Amino acid sequence: MKKVKITVLRTMFNEDLVKEYGVEGLKACPMMTEGQVFYADYAKPEGLCDEAWKAIYQYVFALSHGAGEELFYYGDWIRKPGVAIVSCNDGLRPVIFKLEATKEESEVDYEPVR
Repeated sequence: MKKVKITVLRTMFNEDLVKEYGVEGLKACPMMTEGQVFYADYAKPEGLCDEAWKAIYQYVFALSHGAGEELFYYGDWIRKPGVAIVSCNDGLRPVIFKLEATKEESEVDYEPVR
């Protein structure tokens, strides 16, 4: 199992949606900052938002187990092997992440259940 590099590419704030649906004083995501980098395999890295992890973990898991050797989804999504661009589920203030497969081995001794 390999480590996956998780980079915060963009924190967004959908002002029009916030005006209509958000609570007073809502701001961009307070937990993630553009440029932050995390490394993961199967477990959420410390400091990464729990809700963001729920939205991206299946891509991290796939990349850590070799899905990055080819293009995701038959080549009709991302043009670079070993990369996924994903976001958290917050529609008012989403955070966009770049996931990259690395060659670095995980420190976790993990054996799949058979």
